[in-house]
Amino acid sequence: MSSKPKAVFLDFATVGPGIDTARLDALVDMEYCDFSGAADMASRLEGSEIAVLNKAPLGRDAIAAAARLKLIVLAATGSDNVDVEAARDKGVAVANVREYCSSALAQHVFALILGLTQKVGPYDMLVRSGAWSRSRSFALFDYPIRELGGRKLGIVGYGTLGQAVGRIGEALGMELLISQRPGESGPPPQGRLPLATVLAEADVLSLHCPLTEATRHLLDAAAFRSMKRDAIVINTARGALIDQQALADALRTGQIGGAGIDVLPLEPPPADQPLLKRDIPNLILTPHIAWSAKEARQRAIDQVAENIEAWLAGRELRRIV
Repeated sequence: MSSKPKAVFLDFATVGPGIDTARLDALVDMEYCDFSGAADMASRLEGSEIAVLNKAPLGRDAIAAAARLKLIVLAATGSDNVDVEAARDKGVAVANVREYCSSALAQHVFALILGLTQKVGPYDMLVRSGAWSRSRSFALFDYPIRELGGRKLGIVGYGTLGQAVGRIGEALGMELLISQRPGESGPPPQGRLPLATVLAEADVLSLHCPLTEATRHLLDAAAFRSMKRDAIVINTARGALIDQQALADALRTGQIGGAGIDVLPLEPPPADQPLLKRDIPNLILTPHIAWSAKEARQRAIDQVAENIEAWLAGRELRRIV
């Protein structure tokens, strides 16, 4: 019989392959489950003092029924998939991981920006179609390319991730436009601008804010109409920050210049998701991978282990509850 606390990782498959769990395994007697739905929770949590999860839904009923549960550790920063109030009511501690993927996410943001501004995909397809071989010119000019230097990078959500994106933007010679928090009343704080100003002036707009009632559908049809016609929108935060149909319409009509989207409101997306239609131009879609560099994923699991180690020692590292 192990003397280590019993724990369950409810959706280990969502962390991806190639991750070393030795540090976790040294602390707890861990059961690794690839995925867990609502119907699995009661049996998976039975007898466990610690639940680790990434995106699995953990609601009030499951928390209330887990008699021995004392700690919930998220292998993510966002906690919207856990009923935090239910955990608080039951006296169950909740911890998350933080600042583990800033480099990876900022890197992905600029992969999307550069993919859209350099037209990498369209030019690759053009070359493979034989157009370059048939050309009399040494270079093709079918798709316009713009430099980022001197252009304006609007950032909504200027925490750790937004700041990491901003540093790269400045290194490329971009001017930063930092939005005040959506829904914040009164004049913007020093160094911030009203959201309406950022929308109107940004050449590239990158979202890094949490999903709240103030930010749901932050970018809707009216917002897109207020933007420059060649503006690019990047979203690596939460899918519901953008009205998906409004974005699809804005791209089809040329209301904005392009979009790089890594997150959708429901993941995996249903087949009728508006942005999955094949006729939408100037759109790059990636499957929620901005965070997923191997180094970042390992850092997340190491922080999970740190949180459990702190809890066992009576400390409150990265505690939400």
